[in-house]
Amino acid sequence: MPPPEIVNDETSWRAGLSQADAQARLRDEGFNELPTGDGRGILRIVADVLREPMFALLLAAGAIYLVLGDHGEAIVLLAFATMSVLITVVQETRSERVLAALRDQASPRALVIRDGERRRIPGREVARGDTIVVLEGDRIPADAIVVSASSLVVDESLLTGESVPVGKSTGDTIAAMARPGGENTPYLYSGTLAVRGEGVAVVRATGPNSELGRIGQSLKAITPEPPRLQAETRRLVRIFAAVGLAASLAVVLLIGVLQGDWLQAVLGGIAIGMSLLPEEFPLVLTAFMVMGAWRLSRVRVLTRRASAIEMLGAATVLCSDKTGTMTQNRMNLAEVRTSGTTWHAGHSEPDAEAAVLIEVARGASSPEPSDPMEKALAAQASGAAAGKLVRRYSLQPTLLAMSHVWQDADGSRSVSTKGAPEAVGSLCRLDAAGQAWLHRAVEDMAGEGMRVLGVAQARLPDGPLPDVQAGFDLEFLGLVGFADPLRENVPAAIGECRSAQIRVIMITGDYPATAQAIARRAGLDAGKVVDGHSLESMDDAALRECVSTTNVFARIMPEQKLRLVQALKADGEIVAMTGDGVNDAPALRAAHIGLAMGGRGTDVAREASAIVLLDDDFGSIVRTIRLGRRIYDNLRKASAYIVAVHIPIAGLALLPLLFGLPFMLSPIHIAFLEMVIDPVCSIAFEAEAEERDLMQRPPRSADSRLLSTPMMVFSLLQGALALVALAVVLLVGIGRDMPTEELRALMFTSLVLINVGLIVVNRSFSSSLSVALRRPNLFLWFLLAVVASVMTAALTWLPAMDLFQFGPLHADDLGVSLVVTVVLILCLEALKPLWRQSLRK
Repeated sequence: MPPPEIVNDETSWRAGLSQADAQARLRDEGFNELPTGDGRGILRIVADVLREPMFALLLAAGAIYLVLGDHGEAIVLLAFATMSVLITVVQETRSERVLAALRDQASPRALVIRDGERRRIPGREVARGDTIVVLEGDRIPADAIVVSASSLVVDESLLTGESVPVGKSTGDTIAAMARPGGENTPYLYSGTLAVRGEGVAVVRATGPNSELGRIGQSLKAITPEPPRLQAETRRLVRIFAAVGLAASLAVVLLIGVLQGDWLQAVLGGIAIGMSLLPEEFPLVLTAFMVMGAWRLSRVRVLTRRASAIEMLGAATVLCSDKTGTMTQNRMNLAEVRTSGTTWHAGHSEPDAEAAVLIEVARGASSPEPSDPMEKALAAQASGAAAGKLVRRYSLQPTLLAMSHVWQDADGSRSVSTKGAPEAVGSLCRLDAAGQAWLHRAVEDMAGEGMRVLGVAQARLPDGPLPDVQAGFDLEFLGLVGFADPLRENVPAAIGECRSAQIRVIMITGDYPATAQAIARRAGLDAGKVVDGHSLESMDDAALRECVSTTNVFARIMPEQKLRLVQALKADGEIVAMTGDGVNDAPALRAAHIGLAMGGRGTDVAREASAIVLLDDDFGSIVRTIRLGRRIYDNLRKASAYIVAVHIPIAGLALLPLLFGLPFMLSPIHIAFLEMVIDPVCSIAFEAEAEERDLMQRPPRSADSRLLSTPMMVFSLLQGALALVALAVVLLVGIGRDMPTEELRALMFTSLVLINVGLIVVNRSFSSSLSVALRRPNLFLWFLLAVVASVMTAALTWLPAMDLFQFGPLHADDLGVSLVVTVVLILCLEALKPLWRQSLRK
């Protein structure tokens, strides 16, 4: 038998549900909690990683080095493979915490009335139709409608994004629930916090049907953007691995058939295969993501999904909320205006008329204020309200004003009133001229982004107090305006975004006039403001057109933020989205780059985001994008170097075959080169300073490749010219009829120097050679010093010479290597301007 429906009967809600009815509803409708996700276990995550081609490549390369006896290189490769698994496991398990955080938020303990008695129960056992008692400091356990309230004020910021708590009024228990937001509504929402007063409410929705539940359902339906860089690296690895395997087999067959020496053929095949083995790509990707996360942490930015780092440099749109990100998230008294004077805070001490108005407004506030505007009045007022508080008149749905009656030490009484300007003006019975002045002043102050309150006062005669505030003979004193100050660095940060061709969009739950005023002061084009009501009436096509021309959106609800992100993505934009509340979680998860506020942000927002900003500051967002651009820029340089350097290495493994000479490179030579190449491309390039024009470029194209066609062509050209340089050295050595060991020493030395030349060329695509050489990179110079020391030992110390099969290298031979390297660098620097613009795309 189905449970009885809720009826609008005071006797019913005072008695609450019976225990039997509550249990029946829990059985039929489920507990008041969000459903658990079908998350992957650790073993399944690990199994998925083991199937990745990059991981298989690392294992294969490590196995080859183990067979060859190079345990050091094998350990490094296997360590990176293990690190890849750990990073993936951590990222996946973190993503499973989103719904868990929502469940914790939605399931506090609750005080309910069951069978006419109050009892405290777990929040998950609250049923639809339960009567809940809400006290100051309580977390609301379910969506409900207030049926009785005493100065009940609730913080709904996790759903609305607004920092100012809102008062609650009573309503009809059979009315439909409205969306969060607005003053003096009867609606309570799961997960919000009662900051003052108390009330009784009837539960209308629990679990998945609550406002929090709908957000949870949105989160489950959203799949984060796949890491494009990882997919692209897989593609490059497959290509290089296929080329390397084909070349190895060709060398084995060629030598084995032509020379009959199959052992030498196999060693040659291994050498050419190792020379083309692109194990640096997964190493570089892992190292750059780890180091990138570390660099971001140094500017108080935590990376939760490594894929976000690669997208930072491509961001074309930054969607930012207003309160706390562009503003300081605190109310200051900004202006006092009367018919005769206007006082602006910060310019001077308030004059006598303004001081009286502030004191009266303070008298109409709570003696121990929690409301941000009342706190601002208390901070500005000269002291505590004098006298004894006799009576309070609270805000009512039909009258948005409150009054406090005070009694002085001599027994005289006065009343202080504040509230919505039109409500206070009505209580004061202003004439037409007064109403006209009030309307103009309020519009003027609201246009400056202020929240405005009217203030009135009256002296009271002896006798009983009136039952309602309209019974006072109030005198209208004027208006007080409050502002959430703009952060000082916001205009400069937005200017930097503009120079980087990153569009900034403000999305806020605040009123359009306030949002427009703040946006103009921040430097945004705020000529057009679209509110949530207008957005709701748009279809997807109209919304896509709207977001392409509008930079300010006001009175926006949670699902509307998600629609905005989806519309921008559909328009081809790479979207970075900031947020702090539960209401922001779906949009954060859907955006390419979700940026959560770590200071004031909710656990749900942090878990749904890719990046967490520990400083809730718009300037931090721009610094993060700047770092993201630098990281990706250096990753492209490292990738270009990897492609270029493998061509001369492979060429030196093949060239001797063309001249009937023995192999110049053995596995020990390849291993040494990899010991140089791996740290250079994974750490030295990562440490490169940013290019001087980093934030003057437009964002890279959304579909751009790590190695774009121009970049690949330039890399192949570098490698080809380096191979030509090696061929020249080989011909010189053959012309001198050098012994094999001396020729090997000459060729290997030339290869190492050419490698250094390729490093120098790829350090910067926008700076000249002289500037690039002066750029600081301590790790690079340290590494090159180590390489020079090892090469000196290999060329002069007999045991090392025997290990490398080197003969003596004469000064004129070294001169040939140096001249060829310098010529190569100068040629590439001369060609670089032809590619400079295309290399940035």
